[in-house]
Amino acid sequence: MRRVSLLSAAFFGIALSGAALIHAVPAQAADTVTIVIKDHKFEPAEVKIPANKRVTLLVDNQDATSEEFESGEMKVEKIVGGRKQIKVMVGPLKPGRYPFFGEFHEATAQGVVIAE
Repeated sequence: MRRVSLLSAAFFGIALSGAALIHAVPAQAADTVTIVIKDHKFEPAEVKIPANKRVTLLVDNQDATSEEFESGEMKVEKIVGGRKQIKVMVGPLKPGRYPFFGEFHEATAQGVVIAE
């Protein structure tokens, strides 16, 4: 019986140390920012990222139609299919404002990345 208790304690200790590893992951997740396209608008329309650091923008198009994620300042131009996602690597960017837009619905699909 005592052997079972020791095994249980060892397993519990391993599980707790695994939980600590899980909590370390969000630091890496901060390098990815999600931008949703819904109703031909970017949400959020204003995205803050750390300056001088490479960041991944996950662009999630929840509309049924395609949209383009474009920014001359960030040197990116990619089409996002309807109900699809793309990853866009940006940076490292100097502190400042970097506008982006959706060329297919430019009147409503507007946003800005703010590097600070």
